[in-house]
Amino acid sequence: QVQLVESGGGLVQPGESLRLSCAASGRIFSIGIMAWYRQAPGKQRDMVATLTRGGNTNYADSVKGRFTISTDGAKNTVYLQMNSLKPEDTAVYYCTMQISTPAWTNLWGQGTQVTVSS
Repeated sequence: QVQLVESGGGLVQPGESLRLSCAASGRIFSIGIMAWYRQAPGKQRDMVATLTRGGNTNYADSVKGRFTISTDGAKNTVYLQMNSLKPEDTAVYYCTMQISTPAWTNLWGQGTQVTVSS
């Protein structure tokens, strides 16, 4: 069974950095778009960053210049490097991938808490 497993969340102070990871495992034929979303308490889940197979990226305006989405050489893991973190970045972060098994489906990770507080 294909699944996404996230890691890397935690509690940091404003201005610090964190790197989130999301690894896909199982019988995977291909992976399409990879993305990170986040959901703060009482708010909707919003897109943070997306990455296409061709390497094109897109970021929410609130994180441009601070966050970077990337993948590894095998392209089964997606990362989110978060620098200059702010209290308003506090949320549960979710990764999602379009995965072919061979049918295409969208999978979501379990979520990882990021808390930015002094």
